[in-house]
Amino acid sequence: MQAGSGMNIGLAKPAFPCDTFRPMPARVLIVPDKFKGSLTANEAASCIARGWLKARPGDFLDLLPMSDGGEGFGGILGALLGARTRKLATLDAAHRPARAVWWWQAGNRTAVVESANVIGLAMLPPKQFHPFQLDTFGLGKVLAAAARADARECVVGIGGSATNDGGFGMARALGWRFMDQAGVELAEWWRLAGLAGARAPARRLNLRVVAAVDVRNPLLGPDGCSAVFGPQKGLSPQDVAFAEKCLGRLASVLAGQHGINAAKIPGAGAAGGLGFGLMAFAGAKVESGFDLFARFAQLEKRIRAADIVLTGEGAIDEQTLMGKGVGQIARSCARCGVPCVGLAGRVEPSLRRSGLFANLCALTERAAPQRAQARAARLLEQLAAEAAVSWRPTSICQQPISGVQ
Repeated sequence: MQAGSGMNIGLAKPAFPCDTFRPMPARVLIVPDKFKGSLTANEAASCIARGWLKARPGDFLDLLPMSDGGEGFGGILGALLGARTRKLATLDAAHRPARAVWWWQAGNRTAVVESANVIGLAMLPPKQFHPFQLDTFGLGKVLAAAARADARECVVGIGGSATNDGGFGMARALGWRFMDQAGVELAEWWRLAGLAGARAPARRLNLRVVAAVDVRNPLLGPDGCSAVFGPQKGLSPQDVAFAEKCLGRLASVLAGQHGINAAKIPGAGAAGGLGFGLMAFAGAKVESGFDLFARFAQLEKRIRAADIVLTGEGAIDEQTLMGKGVGQIARSCARCGVPCVGLAGRVEPSLRRSGLFANLCALTERAAPQRAQARAARLLEQLAAEAAVSWRPTSICQQPISGVQ
């Protein structure tokens, strides 16, 4: 089964409830995000497909795993572009040697980079490193490699990072230098509170950079990266205040010395301020990761061609309706008049009253949370089969069975 194949991958004749008529094969679009901690988007799509075909083996399935900029974004967007993988020796967020994968589409000279597989939080052992010890230097090395490959455009999915350095490490890898009052170069981002000057490299990146973000937070303030996402990465309340001071000083110096005023732009606070860093040091344009995915996948066209859409993620909750991919899928389906079924690890009860989903099913309705996570693949397959059995197309019995008058 290939994502986006649009092929009829059922092998057996469909079971049907009518004695004299056979239901027309349905066109089913399967477009899930990852089930964090359990299944990748690709794995989730395959599980849903297997379950659906158990109940409706004659249907046409279009598998389209999605990502809005976090884990899995590179592989998914790379596949949509027909890009080839490349590998590079670089450093992870803790400056340990790492082998990073990025994607290269030679025809239109487009590079795709996924921050999560270079400086991702999931790449580090739990609680071994403090965010003050981590930075984005390794990501800068990957961007430099894309530039050396003569890329015209580089799309960077920035979700899932372990860092909170405002892109400071990445900037250093690209040739920027940062000095204190005594002219001593700063090599750690937690020293930015004493920043006096920032010197740009003689040669800037000669490519168009697009930062794919999944949030619209600014760099600073109560909605900024340190306050909102810092605690998830290990910052204490005192650390948050100090990090805010460091990144505030970085933004102030760049504005005063280089006319860079990106701190308040929505998305600047994404990935620990990496959104800001890409704008400030690589001239990036910030775009919604989901919108990028939708454009490259021709999502609305595929939704309109479907009789039903199945989507899902680890949790369908209030955040789902605040710009996350699954919520946007459901809204697109509503605009196109196509029923949308949501399958999730867990479902917030209030979402059942949203009117966006024809049906919502949760793994935790079948097993306790810990067991549901451990058996996510099997349970998701079961949910999809049950969804297929319960779905009633508007024209359930359209095609006469051969030989029956």
